[in-house]
Amino acid sequence: MNFGFSYVGLVFLLMLTIPNLIWTKNKPKDYDNYVQKENKVLFAFERIGQVLVTCTALIFSDFNLKPWSNWSWWLVAAFVLMLLYEINWIRYFKSEKTMQDFYSSFLGVPVALATLPVLAFFLLAIYGKNIALGISIIILGIGHIGIHLMHKRAVEQADMTSN
Repeated sequence: MNFGFSYVGLVFLLMLTIPNLIWTKNKPKDYDNYVQKENKVLFAFERIGQVLVTCTALIFSDFNLKPWSNWSWWLVAAFVLMLLYEINWIRYFKSEKTMQDFYSSFLGVPVALATLPVLAFFLLAIYGKNIALGISIIILGIGHIGIHLMHKRAVEQADMTSN
């Protein structure tokens, strides 16, 4: 693990952050009702993971471009997942912005808006051979994907009771 600024980490973080900033003005209907019932342990994992991932993605130069090798495919795969994440955001922003839209699957990936970036950053950790980012993204993934799955389950239960 090599300390130094990661411009690749910055690009990944921008790809993660920009749609989320836009989302703050485009939240799904009834979103706040579900947030009030979030599991506090998962919430703690999510917040701690967010800080750790942000820091580790930026302070290790391990993620920057290197001469091409078979190992570079990990970075390609990570970037493709981030592109799919962006496409899924576009799909959400064009939708009616319901809870079902927000927690939908995409290309077979459950709760894609939570899962795709976690997978992408995990592959970035593999590419950079960086255990710190790997551990950080696992912590984030437990909280973030866990919360999204709980919300999705609650939405499905609410839909069943209203029908």
